[in-house]
Amino acid sequence: MDIILLERIEKLGSIGDVVTVRDGYARNFLLPNKKALRANEANKKVFEANRARLEQENAEKRDAAEAQGKGVEGTEIVLIRASSNAGHLYGSVNVRDIAEKLVEKGHEINKSQIILERPIKTIGMFDVRVALHPEVHVTVKANVARSDDEAELQSQGIDVMAQMFEEEQAQSEGFTEEKDPNAEPGEIPEEMLEEGATEEEQQA
Repeated sequence: MDIILLERIEKLGSIGDVVTVRDGYARNFLLPNKKALRANEANKKVFEANRARLEQENAEKRDAAEAQGKGVEGTEIVLIRASSNAGHLYGSVNVRDIAEKLVEKGHEINKSQIILERPIKTIGMFDVRVALHPEVHVTVKANVARSDDEAELQSQGIDVMAQMFEEEQAQSEGFTEEKDPNAEPGEIPEEMLEEGATEEEQQA
């Protein structure tokens, strides 16, 4: 379907551009949300008659979003979640979770403004984009941890999962059995053979 954009749409175009999109995308999202008009002759005339007003309104919204962005940019939110020893979450962190935490911090953000390519499924620090306006994006930090103490360490730049892995490696090395450096691979140590021989002699 050919449509006229009433605002800038990422990867599509800017105000006034006539672009072709899938029918479902136009009918289910762009048209009902008044982000576009069908590109017929009547609507083209309507758009041209209102172009100046639409561009002015967009500029005002962009300026407001830029002002809001100064307060949102770089905000760190902490999400405490249960996870496996390997750091994989039991569940995930999604756009709703992030939006709710931003609202708790006093920012007027809704989940449709959160740009998350995929749900967060591991412990760690993640950069998340927030679209305050089609032309204004900011980045916030999602600090996903198992406790407030872990979150504090991650906030300081410490890789909690790497640290945990190193500790586990150190512990496992402490339980490693001593090996005979002179033994060939697959060779049974002499002391074990001697013990076996003694048992056979006793049975005889």
